[in-house]
Amino acid sequence: MRVSVWWLALVLQVATVAGRDAGEWPQFRGDLSLTGVSNARLPSSPELAWTHDAGDPIESSAAVSGGRVFVGSAGGELRAVDLESGALVWRYEAEDAIGESSPAVSGGGVYVADLAGVLHAVSEADGSKRWTFQTDGEVKSSPVVVEDSVLVGSYDGYLYCLSAAGGDVRWKQETDGPVHCTPGVRGGIAYVSGCDGMLRGIRVSDGEPVVTVDVGAYTGASPSLEGDRAVFGTFDNQVLAVGLKSGAVLWRYQPPERASPFYSSAAQSGGKVVLGGRDKMVHCLDASTGKALWTHATRARVDSSPAIADGRVWVGSYDSRLYSLDLETGKQLWEFQTGGRISASPAVAAGRIIVGSQDGLLYCFGAGSQ
Repeated sequence: MRVSVWWLALVLQVATVAGRDAGEWPQFRGDLSLTGVSNARLPSSPELAWTHDAGDPIESSAAVSGGRVFVGSAGGELRAVDLESGALVWRYEAEDAIGESSPAVSGGGVYVADLAGVLHAVSEADGSKRWTFQTDGEVKSSPVVVEDSVLVGSYDGYLYCLSAAGGDVRWKQETDGPVHCTPGVRGGIAYVSGCDGMLRGIRVSDGEPVVTVDVGAYTGASPSLEGDRAVFGTFDNQVLAVGLKSGAVLWRYQPPERASPFYSSAAQSGGKVVLGGRDKMVHCLDASTGKALWTHATRARVDSSPAIADGRVWVGSYDSRLYSLDLETGKQLWEFQTGGRISASPAVAAGRIIVGSQDGLLYCFGAGSQ
């Protein structure tokens, strides 16, 4: 009976992801499965629609909801920007710089964490403070909202589950190292690929561990959940697929030509896994076997996590460029050079591609200038 309930929850979540509004990208990687996939239709040759100057480098990946874009900056600000024009709607000052933590938008609230280890909950409408929660380490993990709970990892070694309404701790689960990644959620289980070399599955309802897999390597990437597998890269130059039910390692991929730590989180669509490497390459693998299908060379390391939409891969690089690649072949279709490194991941919604750069600008591309 437990297996049947697990699969029912899984089917319901898949249906939710498949039916997600193409105008929304409400959290890091787009949805709780962290697959980085959007069903939005995009122009064949995107044009720069607008830029928004945040004043400080942007490593946080944008969220899109309700016609607004939400993003954090190294200046310690969470900003809400109008999706159509790029005009500032409101800004909220955090305790410290907002690093890689990306906003999650749900139920009228926006949640983001800063490098002082504080998780902030603010009003989606006007940016007013709702509550804060202090962890004992810096936070680079992006919060995710599961029903009425907020999950976030901290460098203090814990995955926290908090009440979305008031920030009260419902449970916290200790790991053996910093929790850098964003938890992926499937079938009521939160999966954490950890700096302690473990993949952990933790039940959202009560914080009880249900899966623990020793993957043998330090991991900074977040797990991408598709079907019965979690896929993530490691700093031991490998990409792994792990069975969600069995806990078995299904396959391992290691670039044949040179070592490549993988910091980028994988996107999964159409039987393909796509992620960036510090070997300056974008890698596409067969999701069933881990066999390499294609690679595409950029001019610098790729820590940005790809998005997949409209048959194309959208990914940034430390060479300051945003790339569009054909999902089937890896052929480059388009690129745009910003004024700084791109470590943030693109958000795709409402026919737009939005990404921040370390030059302090938030870029929006679409069918033309607004």
